Amino acid sequence: MRWKLLRRRLSISAPRMIVRSHLPWPLRWAVVALTLGFSGALALWAFEFGKDIAGLDRNAKEELTRLRVEVAQLRDEREKALSIANTADSLLKTERAAQDKLVQQVRQVETENLALKNDLGFFQRLLPSAGAVGVTIRGLYAQSVTAGQLRYQMLVVQPGKSAPELNGRYEMTLSGSLDGQPWSQVQPGGPRALQLKQYLRLEGMVDYPIEAVVKAVSVKVTDTQGGVLATYSVKI
Repeated sequence: MRWKLLRRRLSISAPRMIVRSHLPWPLRWAVVALTLGFSGALALWAFEFGKDIAGLDRNAKEELTRLRVEVAQLRDEREKALSIANTADSLLKTERAAQDKLVQQVRQVETENLALKNDLGFFQRLLPSAGAVGVTIRGLYAQSVTAGQLRYQMLVVQPGKSAPELNGRYEMTLSGSLDGQPWSQVQPGGPRALQLKQYLRLEGMVDYPIEAVVKAVSVKVTDTQGGVLATYSVKI
């Protein structure tokens, strides 16, 4: 009987046997985690220790310090370069402003020189000829600048260095056409006073009707008693 039971247990038809662990699964995972953490810490320690032995960490710190110093130097150089650039830009703007002002002054001087040349040419044309006697009117110039307004310029000359001072008057007359009919007009305000020793330059404006067409201008110089000393006419 016992032999049959023993043979049954050892045969294929014997009942299955289940082996159960005495450690629960959470405890198993905790052990595994501790083991892995310890292994990682050991590996990190070995790596750091190896760097210390090889001197890699010390060289990296020295290199980092050197790079920081170089960066600070480069920043200082950059600031200096920007300061120099700003100063140069300010100087350049100042120089340009001074140059523009100088150009304006040169243009103004050229304009003044041109005006002086024109005046010189005007006086040269108006100089009395040799042997001239008495008061003369030289180079009457007249031009309509706008409708109803005429500009004139002339020179009254009294030859001779010892000639007495002349106190007189001059009167300007405009002539032409108005509405298809002959027309003339004496300058508004009547004769104007003049006083000269050797020469006197006269210029001014004369108003006339806008509808009128001025074709000629004549000037008459008289003394204080009304005696005619000189006359001059010009067509425009």
